[in-house]
Amino acid sequence: MTDHASCSTVLSAPKIAIIGGGLTGLLIATLLERASNQTGSSSNTPQITIFEKSRSVGRLATRYRSDSKTDKNWQWSFGAQFFTAKTADFQQFIAPWLDTGLLKPWCAEVIELTPADDNEQSPNIQSKEQWDAVHARYISTPKMTSWGRELAAALNHTTIVFKTRVAPLTQYLHHQNPQQFQHQTFNQNSKKTELLDETGASLGCFDWVICTAPNGQAVELMADSGFSQQDKITKPQMQACYTLMLGWDDVQKLPETLKGQLAPQWDVAYLNSAILDRIFIEHQKPAHGELLPSVTIHARNDWSEAHVDDDIEIVKELLLQVAKQALNWNEDSAPSQTDCHRWRYAATIVNQDTEELGILIDATKQWIVSGDWCAKGNIESCYRVAQQTVKAIMQTQ
Repeated sequence: MTDHASCSTVLSAPKIAIIGGGLTGLLIATLLERASNQTGSSSNTPQITIFEKSRSVGRLATRYRSDSKTDKNWQWSFGAQFFTAKTADFQQFIAPWLDTGLLKPWCAEVIELTPADDNEQSPNIQSKEQWDAVHARYISTPKMTSWGRELAAALNHTTIVFKTRVAPLTQYLHHQNPQQFQHQTFNQNSKKTELLDETGASLGCFDWVICTAPNGQAVELMADSGFSQQDKITKPQMQACYTLMLGWDDVQKLPETLKGQLAPQWDVAYLNSAILDRIFIEHQKPAHGELLPSVTIHARNDWSEAHVDDDIEIVKELLLQVAKQALNWNEDSAPSQTDCHRWRYAATIVNQDTEELGILIDATKQWIVSGDWCAKGNIESCYRVAQQTVKAIMQTQ
């Protein structure tokens, strides 16, 4: 029989569970620790536990492959390619990592690209803009995952538990053996919540539970739990994204479109395409010069959403066909490395007339649903909702 923790113990230091070790979860833990340090009271230092279902943190995803002949890598930032810092608070927050060089501005040359078709044998390339330091786009080096790992390493009062899936926060747990699970996960008297993993094993009792999963997953985690804001979770619409990753063995083997000889040298392409959205040249980014030629291509979100349940190998072949029209490779300049990834929850649809949802709080249970999708769905949104989450918790202390 599984042993379950008692949720009646009174602790002076609040115990806080964060479901999800993505950037939002890491920023919440970081800001919570900083806020508790400012109070000057060690008794109020929160005991934070992050439960992450994968083996790593940060979610600024990077994939790489190594070439056995040269010991060099192909590397693709197959999630977020960059982020902006438009508010003074976020600019101040990232400043230390800009000073160390872990974060760098990316002053990319940007073009508009119309792929070749039956009427045009070559893609049409037009200069669009250059990103500058005034309206900077930032990347993490040497990988996009590096910043998340740095944030995690700097946490002093936070435990990160990997490869752990938290079970839905249902009020009454159901199991094949009902006698084993007769307790409630939420204790109304003590405002503590016992979390379980997917096997039914106890993960401990917590004063606050914060869910930072994408809203499609948050709906499932909070379903039938009595969460007072349940109906609002599905208000923001999210769309999928397919990412195509291409690699070449040598710069000389690149198609002419990527060499900058038949067209202006460029780093980022916005595509006029019904399927593809943007192309990013990885090996031309700051501090990426040692990479083998690596190119990341994002499909359009609306097209990806329409094909989200298609066989990924069929999708990959279609994306390769369209990418070939965009980059104009032939048998001699075809990529030697190809890969495809499907993000089910990649982008939040943001309309000018739609107000941001903001974080969702159940004050009675002390549960919070928080994620970038509660705002504009970008990396700066992770920071903003983390601020809102920490403010809500600190106001109750």
